[in-house]
Amino acid sequence: MDIQAEGHEIDPPTLLYLHTHKTGALIRAAVRAGAIAGGAREEPLQTLTRYGERVGLAFQIVDDILDIEGVSAEMGKSAGSDLRRKKATYPAVMGMEESRRQAAHLLQEAKEALRPLDGKGATLAALADFVGQRRH
Repeated sequence: MDIQAEGHEIDPPTLLYLHTHKTGALIRAAVRAGAIAGGAREEPLQTLTRYGERVGLAFQIVDDILDIEGVSAEMGKSAGSDLRRKKATYPAVMGMEESRRQAAHLLQEAKEALRPLDGKGATLAALADFVGQRRH
């Protein structure tokens, strides 16, 4: 779907679907797999699933932003490659300011999702902070 969207204008709901089922699904699956391997019961599994969904989508939005603002040498890929390929990205559809706002909001929601874990999610909260501050 990501490749098929290249060069086409898409609306915000389609962009959300695309990113949620791309990077978002990968990170969500990784978080769930860790929880399941660790023997998480249903309620903590749902808590971690919500966290993974939010962090996964935020990661992709930050990646889209970095493609425009990042430094190629730091990122390990050519800055501006999404723009040149006319990829469907949050900044292209929503603008930079709204993209930043949504990423920050999702990361805050991810950290709030960890509250039921009573401090056991501190490392995951730090990971969410890293996602928001990363430069590569």
